[in-house]
Amino acid sequence: MTIKLVAYGIAKDIIGKHQVEIQVEAVNNIGELKEWLCQKYPDFQKLRSLSLAVNEEYQEDVFALTAKDEVVIIPPVSGG
Repeated sequence: MTIKLVAYGIAKDIIGKHQVEIQVEAVNNIGELKEWLCQKYPDFQKLRSLSLAVNEEYQEDVFALTAKDEVVIIPPVSGG
């Protein structure tokens, strides 16, 4: 399955790009995608939290992914 990842902030720094298309085989939902991201990009494990939005809507870990979804990685935000 091909998924388009869009990254902002520290997530963009970790991936090295603002947008990238990834090919994932054993990823069926958001929770599995988070695990995949942490394996491929270990720096994600250092973040306090990581939220994902699919097609412009925040989703929980059980949300099922489909081919051609656009997933936005939303890293923790610090205030000042």
